[in-house]
Amino acid sequence: MKVLVAGGAGFLGSHLCELLISKGDEVLCVDNLHTGSESNIADLKKNKNFKFINHDITIPINVDVDQIYNLACPASPFYYQKTPVETMKTNVLGAINLLEVSKNNGARILQASTSEVYGDPLNHPQTEDYWGNVNPIGIRSCYDEGKRCAETIFFDYHRQYSLDIKVMRIFNTYGPKMSPLDGRVISNFVTSALQNKPLTIYGSGEQTRSFCFVGDLIDGMFLMMNSSGAITGPINFGNPIEISMNNLADKIIMMTQSKSNVVHTDALQDDPRKRCPDISLAIRDLHWKPKTSLTDGLVSTIKYFSKLLG
Repeated sequence: MKVLVAGGAGFLGSHLCELLISKGDEVLCVDNLHTGSESNIADLKKNKNFKFINHDITIPINVDVDQIYNLACPASPFYYQKTPVETMKTNVLGAINLLEVSKNNGARILQASTSEVYGDPLNHPQTEDYWGNVNPIGIRSCYDEGKRCAETIFFDYHRQYSLDIKVMRIFNTYGPKMSPLDGRVISNFVTSALQNKPLTIYGSGEQTRSFCFVGDLIDGMFLMMNSSGAITGPINFGNPIEISMNNLADKIIMMTQSKSNVVHTDALQDDPRKRCPDISLAIRDLHWKPKTSLTDGLVSTIKYFSKLLG
């Protein structure tokens, strides 16, 4: 296969590129390095089947490929709230440009959507038929609504042009190659704990998330891409085991043997109070579910950040 991975130098994208290369595919990694890093793909660049192009997908691109993974977009609130216009353009214009590549090549295309399409959910856990509770003009809406719009465009291309599409909704994912500066809770907590700095919790800390290890998620992404053409999605991918931010902080402090304490500050605007996937469809249609426990995944993640921080 000739495979285009948009956002391939990012956290998820670089792990996906590694998997595809290991399976013998030719990989074209397209990334503008806004939040991705060439250090994530340094080893891959030595492989003759890997090619990197520094390109912004809001600008059309013409390539010959068999499959397309669209992972291009800042996924951390810290990044996308700094550049909301660029984030929306990446979600919408980027999706259109890659769908045009799909249409011109007859290539299957996968959209990496997000649990953020559910907003601050009123239904719990979240199923794929839930339409969500999103603030369309809030500080997170460039990402939330951008991803919702991208899903709309994907299904419109599917209906109008019979494109072979896949849409997966990714819940919180963590693991090696996360940026220590991305503002996500696990990277924040682990880097602070390793440096014996306070762990900052926004609000009461009773808000919950469910964390999926990156290896499990990428396995699911590959399964989704290569599933029956009758399966378009959207399908939730994540770990259905919830943990509160208070309990997560305590767990990381214990695992790192840190001297850190926990401090609470004001809650973030539009921050979801609960987030947990119903993965019944992924289990039924793809025989996928996460295998890595939070403890085992954190061991690997802590080891990565420990080495990164020296």
